[in-house]
Amino acid sequence: MAGQVCLVLGGVRSGKSSFAEELALHTGQPAIYLATGVVSDAEMAERIRRHQARRPGHWRTLEEPLDLAGGLVSALTDPAAPSLALVDSLDVWVSNLLLKYESETDAFLERLAIAGLDMLFSVCHAQGASLTLVSCEVGLSLVPPYPLGRRFQDLLGLVNQRAAAQAGEVYLVVAGIAVDLKALAR
Repeated sequence: MAGQVCLVLGGVRSGKSSFAEELALHTGQPAIYLATGVVSDAEMAERIRRHQARRPGHWRTLEEPLDLAGGLVSALTDPAAPSLALVDSLDVWVSNLLLKYESETDAFLERLAIAGLDMLFSVCHAQGASLTLVSCEVGLSLVPPYPLGRRFQDLLGLVNQRAAAQAGEVYLVVAGIAVDLKALAR
């Protein structure tokens, strides 16, 4: 499994994070859990708390809302580092990028996001670490009526496509049920 990429997609509260965590647990190896969430209000604090409570105690958690690859570099180069990284989630990461760089052009944001994702793949590949990515699937939802929502949807769709192209496994989780999309595409 070393060096492989897995993408787990789903809607909000679909069970995608739990499914990704189960996949990681079934490898039998310790993991680095890269959390992208930022406490912005009481509801988000509660979501983060629930995610933290679900994680095994032997997993290492890194909180990194913007620099995914930078957050993993030192953690993965440690000789005792786990060989599995789980990023939860790409959609929150994209949202964080959008909020930080809201005044930038779409082209700038696309370059920034793709470069950040590609750097994450490079870091994991260089260290022989497997990578599991969690993200919301936005392609099934309505087009948002406001510009920032459309920018988010467009950018996340691009990021998800890039991640899926790199992934050996891609799952879509709906109502807690995972469907192996790459197996269906064969």
